[in-house]
Amino acid sequence: MKSYKKIIFSAGLLFLVLGMVSCKKYLDKSPEASISEQDVFINFRNFQGFTEELYSCIPDMSKATWNNEWNFGDDVLSTSVANYRLNMEFDNGNYWAWNNGGGGWANSWLDGAGPQTNPNEAHGKGLWPLAWYAIRKANVGLANLDKLVDATQEEKDIVKGQLLFFRGFFYFELMSFWGGLPYIDKVLPSNEPLTLPRLSYRETALRAAKDLEDAAALLPANWDNTTVGAATKGNNNQRITKSVALGFKGKDLLYAASPMMNQEATGNATYDAELCKQAADAFYRTLKLSDDGSAIYKLLPFTNYSENWYTISSGQNKVPGYPETLLAPPVYTNWESRWSLVNMFIPPQLGGEAAISSPAANYVNYFGMANGLPLDDPNSGYNIADPWSNRDPRFYKCITYDGQQMIQGSAPANKEPYRFANLYNGGNLRRDNDASRTGYLLRKFVTNKCNDVDNEWNNISIIIPYLRLADVYLMYAEAVLNGYGTPQSSHNGYLTAEQAVNKVRERAGVSNVDAKFTSSKEAFMGELIRERAVELAFEGLRWHDLRRWNLAGEKKYKEKTAVDFDRGANGKPVNLRERVVITRVFEKKHNWLPLPLSQVNLYPSFGQNPGW
Repeated sequence: MKSYKKIIFSAGLLFLVLGMVSCKKYLDKSPEASISEQDVFINFRNFQGFTEELYSCIPDMSKATWNNEWNFGDDVLSTSVANYRLNMEFDNGNYWAWNNGGGGWANSWLDGAGPQTNPNEAHGKGLWPLAWYAIRKANVGLANLDKLVDATQEEKDIVKGQLLFFRGFFYFELMSFWGGLPYIDKVLPSNEPLTLPRLSYRETALRAAKDLEDAAALLPANWDNTTVGAATKGNNNQRITKSVALGFKGKDLLYAASPMMNQEATGNATYDAELCKQAADAFYRTLKLSDDGSAIYKLLPFTNYSENWYTISSGQNKVPGYPETLLAPPVYTNWESRWSLVNMFIPPQLGGEAAISSPAANYVNYFGMANGLPLDDPNSGYNIADPWSNRDPRFYKCITYDGQQMIQGSAPANKEPYRFANLYNGGNLRRDNDASRTGYLLRKFVTNKCNDVDNEWNNISIIIPYLRLADVYLMYAEAVLNGYGTPQSSHNGYLTAEQAVNKVRERAGVSNVDAKFTSSKEAFMGELIRERAVELAFEGLRWHDLRRWNLAGEKKYKEKTAVDFDRGANGKPVNLRERVVITRVFEKKHNWLPLPLSQVNLYPSFGQNPGW
């Protein structure tokens, strides 16, 4: 009987073929035991066991390294000493820094030491190696579906649906960073030369969309309502479902329809209306599954809003994000959440490290007022002498501003000066090199007890979602607006673009989009851009959004600022002014990350991304 490792190798692996590891290196990684091909694929239990590893290929962007960063747009500023932070390298235009192998870089969640699939370890999981590994594994599974004879039709469908989803999902993730790629949908013979053409972004996206649609046709809306899912009933939240596949199909098509990608495909820096309509249909079907109760996904009430990213539990782990999250990485290791906080958001004065990231002041300005208006609207009620009152309620969930309490319990004398956030100029938490560089601290992923006095960080579990339902509503609005032409347009008589945005705002207690923004497509799109900045703040999406909208090179989105101010006798800021700290480098070549040289040199038709 052949061993499992030999079966996979003889079939020819994408991971191996693309030169990420040598044949000898791969063969040295033998499994714990030799298993026959027949044993691996013959029944649902075994085949699902093979498929399960694909879940462990989803990187946790918040824990892949000790000092990683996943926000690359105009959203955060790291302290001035954090010269090994990936976001700072991106600010400087050094996109080569994503690649660990390109100079010893060690803090990129996009790369890693290899396809680390340990289900009990978040560190070392890089998107680039794991995506190719997962695509290869999905192809191996699909090539062996005929061996799944001891299974019901439901079991066969669920296995195939997961394999198709992961292939489409990982291709979407890859191309959102690196652009169009060869679309490999079969197991490649290892003894044949590579000739696969590199597809355009649109061609790659359409292939991924088909995989995701085919997956949706096979996957259940709710695993708890299947015979397969009965054995794990109540614990199926993180399984791939019909909604997940449709949600990512919509996202894939919306990205392909966006101005940057459409310009690459057609020369027109506008939305592709037809692709927007197709994206709207996928989002519509996703949302309808939640509306009619077929799917488990729904918006969390605002009182539980922070559970989209973290939970606090001193006992059994609770997975953050559900039921709003459609897809997130598994909870690989809870304890590493503390170190994500210590190394990312907690100043050293409160037990963290020096190289923290803070919200850029320009980004904080996107959080408007509770009445739904942006700060610069003359009717918003914004008062520069009292700038943090009556703001959008999501502001208070995401941002720590001057004067907020940072320590709750009894503190030793050396910690007492840090009980409150002294973020004014000269304040003890306002320091360019080891605390807030901008006049703000990031609150979204922490509690007011995450410090070395209250120690709540020992019980926190953080997960950054890949897709949640609020994002689906906002993408539906964007697709409908640009597919059908007005804020009052809808798809299939479902929600209008305006209603979809208001659905997200209503959850937070924010007033509906004002009529002055609903009179034209352009005005509404501007408010939708701001709404995405607020609702999806610091979740790793901003960099993608700015690029696909063709906005990343505009001065407004390149400048990262801080607020300088003194604290008045009434505790309110005085002499508040905004200052540019960094102007991000962004040229046309920065639309895409550079591909690793080892891949580009594999064969002439692969090619490097323009400008690199």
